[in-house]
Amino acid sequence: MAIKFFSPAFKHGEPIPAKYTCDGQNVSPALQWEGLPEGTKTVAIVLEDPDAPGGTFIHWIVYDIPVNINNLQEGITSTMNLPDAAAMGTNDARRIGYFGPCPPSGVHHYHFRLYALSTILRLDAGATLKELELEMENHTLGKAELMGTYRRNR
Repeated sequence: MAIKFFSPAFKHGEPIPAKYTCDGQNVSPALQWEGLPEGTKTVAIVLEDPDAPGGTFIHWIVYDIPVNINNLQEGITSTMNLPDAAAMGTNDARRIGYFGPCPPSGVHHYHFRLYALSTILRLDAGATLKELELEMENHTLGKAELMGTYRRNR
């Protein structure tokens, strides 16, 4: 059974509403998932933009989301609405938390990637993607992706 990963804010392959970008309130969208593989202990989510001019830009890292949680509500911040035991990493804007889509030009593709993990990572808050990937190695039981697009109106 495949993991289902979706958002009530937008459908896979469709535009992300401005509310969730630098042109709006810059808040994280609600995310939901189901069908995690047996043995999953935690979930991690990474948001990246592979279309960024300098290479892939990491917008958001969340990890150690307990397996009994099947969603993140809208508006997760580094201090509010994050499930107990979960933590956020440092994005490529060098901040902990969500940094919404803000492409300098053209349409960019934003990949929300969900990882079902067989362990609790116990990384300190503020971990980088590289640190996360090292800890996830050999512990990933399944993956799912939700992709949205965004183009600034200027």
